Amino acid sequence: MKFKALLFDINGTVCNILTSEDDENLYRVTANYLWYRGVKILPGELKKRYLELNRQQRKESPETYPEFDVVKIFQVVIEQYRGSVRASHTLAVAAATLFRAASLFRLELYEGVNEVLSVMKRHYRLGAVSDGQSLWAAPEMKMTGLNRFFEFSVVSGDYGFRKPDSRMFELALTRLRLDKSEVIYVGNDMYRDIWGACNAGLKTIFFKSNQGEQAFAGADPDYIIYNFNELPQAVEFLENKGT
Repeated sequence: MKFKALLFDINGTVCNILTSEDDENLYRVTANYLWYRGVKILPGELKKRYLELNRQQRKESPETYPEFDVVKIFQVVIEQYRGSVRASHTLAVAAATLFRAASLFRLELYEGVNEVLSVMKRHYRLGAVSDGQSLWAAPEMKMTGLNRFFEFSVVSGDYGFRKPDSRMFELALTRLRLDKSEVIYVGNDMYRDIWGACNAGLKTIFFKSNQGEQAFAGADPDYIIYNFNELPQAVEFLENKGT
């Protein structure tokens, strides 16, 4: 059986990323930026409000697997601490972008990603299905050069729900206009990626990287790779298995 498309998780699967929302400098830098813009909030208070609002959004969501909206978090913070400054969506976006930049410690592709995706793109349609915020994901894909490989990206922050919700994968299938039997999903998290994609009816390849849940009851990938360079071999195996 010949597959027509491959879908990929981003962080931990093709992109070796390290961020920290526990780092105190993150809140100092972001609070200082907001102060420059007329929004006075101490770093410790910013951290407290950010975490509270994040939890509140997800708790109040009707979704089984809720996703937060980082811009809305900063809109609330700005509104609360702005003084005489006019609250604006633009400032919330700027603060959320700086927040991510200040939290970033590593952003690089795994070994072999460029070479493998260059080859796979000649034979398959490629797309991304990833949890996160588009405000962060889009520039990070551009920074690493990943954007040139993928036709589209389905990012959870745009929809209010995240993997393993089957709708994340169904949205990608709709974009591809393909049946689930024609698509393979590649991910590094046994719960969100493999269990989720299996429930959506996709064949799965688990990349055992340095990130993500390494085991989850009921998650049964169709193939496991330990190095990204093994992906073509995995796809070939699944195609031959289906004949």
